[in-house]
Amino acid sequence: MQFGFIGINYKNAPLDVRDHISFTESSKIDFMQKAEAGGVGQCLVLATCYRSEIFYLFDTDEQKDYMVDLYVNTFKKVDLTDILIEKSGDEAIYYIFRIAAGLESAVLGEDQILGQLKDALMLSSALGYAKKEMHRIVENSMACAKAIKTKYKVSEIPLSVSYIGIKETEKRCGFDNKKVLIIGSGDTAKLALTYVREYNVKCVTMCSRNIAHAKDVKQEYPQLKIALYDDRMEELKSADIVISATSSPHYTVFADECDFTNHVTFLDLAAPRDIDPEVAVRFDADLINLDTLDEISRQNKAERERLMDCCKEEIETAVSETITWLFESRVDSTIQSLHQRCDEITEESYSYLNRKLDLSDREKRILKKILAASLKKLVREPIVELKQLDSAESQEEYTKMLNNLFHLEETKE
Repeated sequence: MQFGFIGINYKNAPLDVRDHISFTESSKIDFMQKAEAGGVGQCLVLATCYRSEIFYLFDTDEQKDYMVDLYVNTFKKVDLTDILIEKSGDEAIYYIFRIAAGLESAVLGEDQILGQLKDALMLSSALGYAKKEMHRIVENSMACAKAIKTKYKVSEIPLSVSYIGIKETEKRCGFDNKKVLIIGSGDTAKLALTYVREYNVKCVTMCSRNIAHAKDVKQEYPQLKIALYDDRMEELKSADIVISATSSPHYTVFADECDFTNHVTFLDLAAPRDIDPEVAVRFDADLINLDTLDEISRQNKAERERLMDCCKEEIETAVSETITWLFESRVDSTIQSLHQRCDEITEESYSYLNRKLDLSDREKRILKKILAASLKKLVREPIVELKQLDSAESQEEYTKMLNNLFHLEETKE
């Protein structure tokens, strides 16, 4: 039994192609049912906006070819000739470990993929398409990823410019008991508001040209104060922190229009810029804009890359352990049959001796234990030898020999 992978992702397929290669919940089930019809009993579909990938276990090259054909035929409208990725064996196992760790994500080291992988395994398992081998591989990959994230804390290094801006503002002046003014009510402004609400601020005011839009935001955040865009300069006079995130082609805060005496920290999340740079020169103000934030984001990205590079040894060790387990699991049924055969012989011998000998209850228990222990000792060495074989061919040959010696086929029946 080997582990296989087939699919596409953001690295080799652009968005307009990925739009046509995606799985719904219904089509995931349909795909796994068709895989089973082709002899592939274990299959998992990992489908996100960045990837449409299949992981499966197969026994023959015919089954692997069948999975390739099944994937291609599922998306007939798209030419997959140059973009379809295939991996099998150790390479496929290593790949799923990299996915779980976030090494194959668009945002390096992100956490979301772990939840998506867990959901994919749960669906596959619920439908009966993930047995012990699939569970072991996927769960090992997730356990390895969690250990790496705990050790290196990669996901704690922010890459989002909005989030970096909020953290930089916190570092410079703090948010506790501060009055915050947000200019704009679009996606970036709403995201900034989400981050700001994590702090113990005194109050938050939102100025927007689109009052209806701002009121929609207030429904989600009832404590938010709404002000007209034209009143922003008046609101600025009492603000400690000003966050501007609009799509305006010109400044929302001009230095010539400012009239404040307190220290204000400005966070400009807009491009083109919202805050006149002269504000920081002429007033008691601190200005953070995208030039500063982009540089921090680049530094953070480089640090993430450095840390993720450090974790490759942990991944390789975990992959090696999983490969060893998968190899040994091929002989589990034979080992189980050996133990079952020992139990049968123990029962037969005990029944015979129990009829012939007049034993106390204590002597009967001791006799049964001795019989069981002796037989288990007899097969212990063959089992150890079987697990230590270093090739599938040797395993198969040794298994056949054990089947003949111990009549294990009869036991299975």
